[in-house]
Amino acid sequence: MKIKHELKFYDLKSKLRKLWRLSQDSDSQLFAPRSLDGKNALRVAIPVIFFTFSLFSVESMAQSIPANSVIPIENLADYLSEDARDELKETDSKSLAEYFREKFSERFFYDYQTFYDRLSHYNRVFNNQEDHKERALDHLGKYADSTQWVLPFNYLTGDPVDAYAIRHLARQHKMVDIALYYFNGKKDPELIKYFENQLRSLNAALHAEKYETIEDGNGIYEVFRSGYRILNWLWIHNMFLNEAEYSDEDQLLTIATLLQHGQHLYERNDQFHSGNHQTRGMSALAMLAILFRDFEGTALWLERAMLRLSEHLDKEINDDGFQFERSVHYHMSDINNYFYVYQLAKLNGIEIDKAWKEKLRGLFTTLVKVAYPDRSAPVLQDDTEIPWAEQNDISGAMTLGYLLFEDPEFGYFATNKVDDRVYWFLSNEQVKMLENIERKRPSYGSLAFTDTHYYIMREGWEADDKMMVISAGLDAEKPDHQHGDMLGIQAMAHGHAILPNYQVRYSLQDFDFFKNSMVKNVALVDDEVQGKKWTSNQGGSGFGKFGELPKPEVLAWEVNDDFDLFAGRHDGFENVGVKYTRQVIYVKNEFWIVKDDFKSAEGHDYKQVWQGHYTDENGPDLLRASAADACGHDILQLNKTDSVFSSGTRGKQWSVVSKFKQKNFNFITAIFPYRGYDKRLDEDAKEMTINDWEVNQSEWEIGGGNSVSLASDSGTFLFNVKALKRQNLTIQSSEETDLFIKTQDKQLFIRLIGTQKQTITVIPERKSMRVSRDLEPGQLWVVDL
Repeated sequence: MKIKHELKFYDLKSKLRKLWRLSQDSDSQLFAPRSLDGKNALRVAIPVIFFTFSLFSVESMAQSIPANSVIPIENLADYLSEDARDELKETDSKSLAEYFREKFSERFFYDYQTFYDRLSHYNRVFNNQEDHKERALDHLGKYADSTQWVLPFNYLTGDPVDAYAIRHLARQHKMVDIALYYFNGKKDPELIKYFENQLRSLNAALHAEKYETIEDGNGIYEVFRSGYRILNWLWIHNMFLNEAEYSDEDQLLTIATLLQHGQHLYERNDQFHSGNHQTRGMSALAMLAILFRDFEGTALWLERAMLRLSEHLDKEINDDGFQFERSVHYHMSDINNYFYVYQLAKLNGIEIDKAWKEKLRGLFTTLVKVAYPDRSAPVLQDDTEIPWAEQNDISGAMTLGYLLFEDPEFGYFATNKVDDRVYWFLSNEQVKMLENIERKRPSYGSLAFTDTHYYIMREGWEADDKMMVISAGLDAEKPDHQHGDMLGIQAMAHGHAILPNYQVRYSLQDFDFFKNSMVKNVALVDDEVQGKKWTSNQGGSGFGKFGELPKPEVLAWEVNDDFDLFAGRHDGFENVGVKYTRQVIYVKNEFWIVKDDFKSAEGHDYKQVWQGHYTDENGPDLLRASAADACGHDILQLNKTDSVFSSGTRGKQWSVVSKFKQKNFNFITAIFPYRGYDKRLDEDAKEMTINDWEVNQSEWEIGGGNSVSLASDSGTFLFNVKALKRQNLTIQSSEETDLFIKTQDKQLFIRLIGTQKQTITVIPERKSMRVSRDLEPGQLWVVDL
């Protein structure tokens, strides 16, 4: 779906320029002669002369905003549009500041004159005054107000500022904490001066060209950091507008600085660049264009910002609704980027194309689809909010979705508060809506994100219900935030993340370790891990990415009343000569079966890695984890393995189950969640059962190399089988494979659950009635008996 934007936002100069270009375009029909007799010559000349004069007149009345210097406040009026100058009349600092306070009151997300009421409500809801104070004092204790903006330099404590820290200085997010510390404390005017002086110090660094310039590292004016800083400074500017200590000159200096930032973003983003960095910057540019539309050229800013954002919506929000970087954290970050523009445009009566609204709404629907039954979300790729956390809190994002669209399904995940940052970009009416949220439980079952390649196996939405997510995708354009978890799984049962993944933080020394395969629920070969050729960025801030990751292929996805089936493969071990596939089967409402199949001409050590704190019960073939409420899960190997080894770090633990020196081998593993010790698998049983499913006790006579069966009244799962016989019925496969078989109402149901196409033959008692059918993975064949 292509996104268009239609903004009722006019700029005389840009229109005149367009007409002038058309008049000079030899292919344009606007001024083209209709004949060769000269009669149309005047029709050409008059418009050209008129528009040339008009364009000259407009250009003479206003100057272009500079990108590499800040307009002196006494010259700001020279950059205003003709309409703004007509409305303003007086252009002294007092009149100009008063004019922009009035415009901000009308245009910003909420009226600054209601700030103190908002602050009182904010403090009651979030009760985070001490957090703001702590962060504010941290920033004040580290940086002088007139700080440097290029490395190397030291904190006020004497310790060196590192690359990670200067990135956050550039974002100015703790300056917001300083502003709130001002209001919640003694309203020390020195804190307002600190803000203005730090802003002045950046302007001085700009003029002296003494600021970090590594564009893909720590560039101070890099598009993401500029965008982040603009957002924070607009927030602070609106809060301070009531304060006498925030003088007219202070206000105009902030505006002049923001205008320089806007022009800088405009000039350096004339082309699309993949990733959330440009999205954040273009979101900020659009906000500046709407808020400061009194200045000449800002309509061009808006046009460019909306074009870039539309391209990002087209190219980076997959058709299945997931943000292309495949991370919940970056997905929610993109929601915010689009929200600021969408919200501000609505408040200012600016019409945005319907497709924008549909795409934005779809981002919230995606979070519903991927959510765990406890209303959190799994950790996917570079989720960085809370390092080592095993779930994502999506309540703030979903509350925002409810406020925008009033959808009770979004309200199901909502609370009475959005993210504390986003709160300050809600209207007063939206804040009131938080007091009465309508909720409706979702009805989504198992589903697939077929572009992003996440596969969700879901029991339901009760607190105890089970869910698993399988990761089987790799973005072709920008896999920077991808982890070494190809065909990895995560699961929740009984309110616990039983097969967890962990959030990360770029600045931590073991970031690359937590991004790779030893902390995932994956299969491995020898000492190979999936992520290879690790590189960090130029700025040395900690962020890094893998230069080589496995390329996946999904072989089957099937959802039916009996079970869900996923089958896939990747090429991550082909460098050592091993072919690999994984199948995951969800036996509805009961347990999962995972089959990892390895094939090689040489002997290798094959491994499964399971996240969690486990004990082994009578050897490596049964691992058990128990939670504080006596819920737990067992990991049962249906093929004999050789060893289990446990390790861990950062309070996390995992177990590695191995089979040594094999050419071909497959793990067939049951993951069985239970509530209460008496519901666990019986580790002492001679004949193992999983609920009502009997292991290797099928009534079928099985022909195959190393066959495994699970049988119940609901049917039979059969692995590594080539021939089956029961009474007067025989089933044959062209090659050894995996099948699910059941009989019902004189019909035989055969579903191929293996990873390769097979020819299946059914031979009844009368052999002349034999029938054959080619089946693809996941395909069902029903045979009348």
